[in-house]
Amino acid sequence: MLNFIIAKIRSLGLIFVVTVLAPTLAASVYFGLFASDVYISESKFVIRSPDKSARGGLGLLISTVGFSRAGDEVYVIDDYVVSRDALAQLNKSDQFRKAYQRDEASIFDRFDPLGISGTFEDLFEYYQKRVNIAHDSATSITTLTVRAFDAKDAQQINEQLLQMAEGTVNRLSQRGRQDLVAFAEREVDNAKAAASRSAIALARYRNQAGVIDPERQAAVQLQMVSKLQDELIANRAQLRELKALAPRNPQIANLETRVRGLEGDIDAELGKVAGDRRSLAATAVEFQRLNIDNQFAEKQLASAMASLEDARNEAARKQAYVERVAQPNLPDKAIEPRRLRGILATLLLGLVAWGVVTMLLAGVREHQD
Repeated sequence: MLNFIIAKIRSLGLIFVVTVLAPTLAASVYFGLFASDVYISESKFVIRSPDKSARGGLGLLISTVGFSRAGDEVYVIDDYVVSRDALAQLNKSDQFRKAYQRDEASIFDRFDPLGISGTFEDLFEYYQKRVNIAHDSATSITTLTVRAFDAKDAQQINEQLLQMAEGTVNRLSQRGRQDLVAFAEREVDNAKAAASRSAIALARYRNQAGVIDPERQAAVQLQMVSKLQDELIANRAQLRELKALAPRNPQIANLETRVRGLEGDIDAELGKVAGDRRSLAATAVEFQRLNIDNQFAEKQLASAMASLEDARNEAARKQAYVERVAQPNLPDKAIEPRRLRGILATLLLGLVAWGVVTMLLAGVREHQD
């Protein structure tokens, strides 16, 4: 039987040995003797936020509790988990390196087996092959997969990466909220300062000019002038009657004195309203300017305070949360490598390569003939 097999192989030629037999034998030796058992720990999570609408599927389920799926945070976490920063934090105490340099791992699978290329960049390249994160846009669920030579190592690394992802989301969310509220608070502080300055300027001018409200005071003064004018008209009419009927009536002198007094009072009251640098009309211009500035500052302050309240509400809606759908599992069986499938895949690829090379050589011979 053995002789038959050897004869059959010889009949197939050297090409078959090189393309099929040798790779298949090498794969059988590697997967049978050297390939290390690989344990896979998997976790699933979703990032959600209360400020966005959810649609269908899992998003509809999440929306029933007042939250929806977050958007940009997912891609930030995807990039962060496979970044150098994540590896540096994960390997602070050289834990990651030690986990993948275990003696039970084969020389073909462990990191830096010969101790000649243990740089951080080499470790980072190795890390990207052992940690994988995938996002499903249909359900918004992100799956984190960690491969290790020990089940506990795989679970611990997965758990640590999840905690780091949660910390990153919380940090980004908190910074966004703080920046939003801090800007609104600065606007309120500026508006308060402007309102305070305008109020002080208006109060100082009132003290200097001795007025409270020129328009209201002018209205009071004009009412007084109107009363004095009515009284003046009445006294003048009475004086004319006495002069016409009783020219020597002793009351004429009293009425003339009263008329002159009323005229003087009217001129004095009108002078308080207009015609003098200290009149109400003269002070009204500056008073109105200061009063308008004060009203504008108060409206700005009210608007800034309303914006601050809106900013706080918006900040509350911008909170993002990492919700775990599935915790990192502790695998009780090595899933990889799939030894038989690897050997069969090598055999099939070898047969394909052998067939292609054989056809090419046959075509070359026909062309030569």
